Amino acid sequence: QVTLVESGGGSVQSGGSLRLSCVASGYTYCMAWFRQRPGQEREAVAAIDRDDQPVYADSGEGRFAISRDNTKNTIYLQMNNLKPEDTATYFCAGRAAILCPLRPVHYGYWGQGTQVTVSS
Repeated sequence: QVTLVESGGGSVQSGGSLRLSCVASGYTYCMAWFRQRPGQEREAVAAIDRDDQPVYADSGEGRFAISRDNTKNTIYLQMNNLKPEDTATYFCAGRAAILCPLRPVHYGYWGQGTQVTVSS
């Protein structure tokens, strides 16, 4: 079992930036960021494989950038120009199998989540 621990959430004003981090305790081929806004289903933001190939969901395209440091078993999510609609709990997820799907059901490892609040 791999443990994932997120950090970096917080409260910012609209237009601000945050950088989330997620450390994995063991091997993962693909790691991803998902978010869950109040009253909504969990949705993908972005994913990245061990070869540093990212894939973005619509929610993460343009303003967000995912990156990975395999030496630290860590991924990052740089979020710029944040908007109030980005307010959500952001979850890190991982999987050992190849490919980086963007559906939560394909991930077996999950972090506890970190809250991001963007005020207008």
